[in-house]
Parts: sequence; C-alpha cells; structure tokens
Amino acid sequence: MIFFKPKFWDKTKISFFAIVLFPITLILKLLIFLKNTFAKTNKFQIPIICVGNIYLGGTGKTPMCIEIFSILKNLNMRPGFVRKEYSSFQDEANLQKKIGPIYQNKKRVDAIKNAIKDGINIAILDDGFQDFSVNKNLSVVCFNEKQWIGNGLSIPSGPLREELSSLKRADCVILNGEKNINIENKIYSKNKLIKIFYIKYKPLNIDNFKHKKVIAFAGIGNPINFFDLLKENNIDILEKIKFPDHYNYTKEDLEKLINKAKSSDSMLLTTEKDFFRIDENYQKYINCIKISVEMQNKNHFIETIKAAI
Repeated sequence: MIFFKPKFWDKTKISFFAIVLFPITLILKLLIFLKNTFAKTNKFQIPIICVGNIYLGGTGKTPMCIEIFSILKNLNMRPGFVRKEYSSFQDEANLQKKIGPIYQNKKRVDAIKNAIKDGINIAILDDGFQDFSVNKNLSVVCFNEKQWIGNGLSIPSGPLREELSSLKRADCVILNGEKNINIENKIYSKNKLIKIFYIKYKPLNIDNFKHKKVIAFAGIGNPINFFDLLKENNIDILEKIKFPDHYNYTKEDLEKLINKAKSSDSMLLTTEKDFFRIDENYQKYINCIKISVEMQNKNHFIETIKAAI
C-alpha cells in the first residue's frame, strides 16, 4: 500500500478524523470477520514460520525475516522466503532475493507449494498473520516500540490491521526498541503464554557517513525511525525528506534530490529498501544504510524456533 500515514493515527487521544472514519472501520471489520470465518486452512508437510504485524508498516518484518533465515541456515535447514505477490511494489522482495530463494504468488498457499517442489524444507512467511488459509507452526508479530499501536484503532480510523486481542493467535512478539514494561503488560493481558523478544537495528556501514553532511530521505512506513537511527549514530543531517510508503521514485524526484545534494555539498542517504526502488542509472549518486538485527536472548529465540519445527 503506497500512502502517507495520517498523523492522527499515532495520537494518544482519539481525533475527530478517527471518529468520522469509524463507521468504515466497523464495516471493514465485519467483512474481514466473514472472510476469515469461511477461510479453508491448509496444512503443509513443511514447517511455516510467519513473521507478521498488526500495525500497518514500519515494524521491522523484513529484517526479522532475514534474521530468521540466518538462524535456520545455521540449523542446517533449507529455508525459503514466501510472500504474496503485489505488482505495485517489490522492494522487500528484491532485498530478500540477495539473501535466499523467494517464492511469490497471488495466493500464499500456491507460493508455499512451489517452494516445496524446489526442495525448501521450511518456509518463512513474510506477512500473512492475517491470512487464515495458511496453518502456521510459529507466528511472530513485530512492533516498533516508538509507535506501538498508535491510537489503538483499526484502519482507517487508526493504524491497526486488527485489534491487539489478535495476539491470542501469536507465539512471539518482537519489539524493536527499548524495554517497555507497560507494553509488555498489555501484551500479556491478551496472551499470558506469549514470548517477548527485543531487537535493535545495527547499522553496518554507518562509519562511511560520519563527519559528512547528509540529506536523508525515505519512503517507508515510519520514516522518522530511519532519521532517528541516523541521529542516534551522530550523523549530520542537513535535511529530512519523507515520501509515501513503498514510493516509486520518478526521474524528476531523483534529479531534484541529486541537484539538492550538489548545491549543498552533501551526500544523499536512504534506506536499503528505498535503494532497491531507485533506477539503476541513479543509484551511483545515492548511498544507503545497511542494517542487521541485534536480538536480546537470541539463544532463547532459537530454542523457540527449534521447538516449533
């Protein structure tokens, strides 16, 4: 979904716009309930690890999928990424293709079947927590501690794909950020048996941009998180430019950015996801931050995966 996230989604108080949109929220909830009620759940001969979210975008699903891929490779498994195919954007898929085999289809069930035919013996389902057609062996739900659940309402009144009570179906929560007892208590109130793990992004090439002037731009779910990451690593940001999530950069956009950098004697810096949406002819003028995931209690998480598969 390509969009600018409304500011009122992350307000702690319910806004006028959220109230006006609430009837649409109720209609969507009813339609989703009916769809899930009549969905046929398919089981497979290989384990399925689902990495999803209930907050729309910017929760760190893709880096977490890559981290799980690495864990599974170290367990001598043959993992593959499985995604629903969307013609409008392929940035996350292009990033994962660098790591391992990826299977996409308009139906996730068919993508899993294709993976099995290729000898994949465990599937990492990137997104799909809301897809009741796939039986999961392990369901991991990602949040960013900064945004958490926003105003707590579902689309379009708020940023949630479904309510927090949906964590009853999850096995693990991944919180990207600092330890937060208040959030933990809210999670446990919905699922006492759920396991909570914390991660942080580790920028791998951050030293390349220190002591240099930077124009930072991003078209992701929560661009502010990218800008904060740069600030936390003492990057001198001259300007921060936001684009809609999954934005497809035009020639005019890129030339404007390049000229802006030249005129201010600075460098352009974006996320790795954004970089894969940039025309190859312009990539040489633009730098990207590469990240890895640092997880607390990683050994415990690995044991959780082993128990599930």
